[in-house]
Amino acid sequence: MRTGIAPLIISASRSTDIPAFHSQWFGERLTAGYCKWMNPFNQRVQYVSFARVRAFVFWSKNPAPMIPLLSRLDEAGITYYFQFTVNYYDAEGLEPQVPRLEERVATFERLSRIIGKRRVIWRFDPLFLTDTLSVVSLIDKVRHVGDLIHPFTERLVISFADISTYVKVRRNLAGHDVRYLEFDIKRMQEAGQMLSELAKQWGIVVSTCGETVDLSLYGIKHNRCIDGVLLLKLAPNDHELRDLLVRRRNIGSPLFESDERVWEQHLNDPGQREACGCIVSPHVSRWWQGLPAGREIGYRGWV
Repeated sequence: MRTGIAPLIISASRSTDIPAFHSQWFGERLTAGYCKWMNPFNQRVQYVSFARVRAFVFWSKNPAPMIPLLSRLDEAGITYYFQFTVNYYDAEGLEPQVPRLEERVATFERLSRIIGKRRVIWRFDPLFLTDTLSVVSLIDKVRHVGDLIHPFTERLVISFADISTYVKVRRNLAGHDVRYLEFDIKRMQEAGQMLSELAKQWGIVVSTCGETVDLSLYGIKHNRCIDGVLLLKLAPNDHELRDLLVRRRNIGSPLFESDERVWEQHLNDPGQREACGCIVSPHVSRWWQGLPAGREIGYRGWV
């Protein structure tokens, strides 16, 4: 007998691009009904059952390999949406393993036409500056991508590269002779103002991910990448999700986007960064630190 957790919402995944590189594995785990993760610090294995799952949130820079599997989720009545990062650093060589922009744009359009643009969230993440890539030229890159894909999404999510806090990233950039610049408040505001104008042209919403900076003057709010409001809109008749996100928490109407404090108080994930607005969800590639006592469930027959 194995002991594990059986969550309703699963992030797949912040730390690994499962759709791009592990779609076959994901399909196999769907069939098996569970996955396991080994803690890299203490080598302990944690099991995550899919027995009760009602929603997946996928993160990817190339979800094309996952598209053939989506019908299985549809047939099972499982809700899902994609955080699809489409950057444009081809000339800078910052993302050497992603497909060319034209291919990613084609995948974005295809995915949106299959599952609907509300389920495909565009991320330009992170916004990155160098000694030759200014705020203006960077936003021109965002404009280039957005002009191509804005009809196929409702939201753009951004973050600002914070290189100074990541030793490995600094080392990699130095090894490739990339002279990066950090975003200060003035640069963030400059970018926010330009992005706000683009959003108006495109008819989409711009939000920040994990950022403390206040860009509300430009109509840019803080994002919830694992978003209970969106899940309730996508699956309004899913009583289990509604019970988790609304009734059990005794927080009233499901459409309370404006009441950020309610989400922060009742549903925010304590295992994420302080500025993260995500609600709690375990990851299929890491241990969920927020598992309440008494929620462990035993399953027999696991290998």
